[in-house]
Amino acid sequence: MPGLQTVFSVLIRFETELWNAVDARPRADCDLPLSRFAPMQVVARHGGCRVHDIADELSMTVGGTSKLVDRIEASGYCTRSPNPGDRRSSIIELTPAGKAVLARATAVFEEELRNQLGTAMIAAIEFSRPRPFATGVDPRDKHRENAGDTDPEDTVR
Repeated sequence: MPGLQTVFSVLIRFETELWNAVDARPRADCDLPLSRFAPMQVVARHGGCRVHDIADELSMTVGGTSKLVDRIEASGYCTRSPNPGDRRSSIIELTPAGKAVLARATAVFEEELRNQLGTAMIAAIEFSRPRPFATGVDPRDKHRENAGDTDPEDTVR
């Protein structure tokens, strides 16, 4: 069994490679990197929110989030308006152009995520799946029959 440091390194490398692969598609197809896509998703879910709300949801600093929102706003994808409940902050809302690019980028993002994670998950499952005994009978099938679970959709092969 690998040591915890090895597991940590593998997970970090996997996350970095996954981010880079998934980031490439919305960046190329929609000119929207994941670093801007994620805050725009938060704004879309809330229908309008503060920088602080985005920062909390994405576990980012308020300063870093504010700079990202500045870039998104400069692209014409969001606007800031005074917060009627707290004049020290602004309400961020997506523009029609922001909503349109987010919709396109979401479809591209989800497709690429399926491509990347689907392949990785299938490989991980195949690698970790116990192999059938020499008789060709998987002992889990017997357990399923005894439990009354004979749905072919649930059978692991």
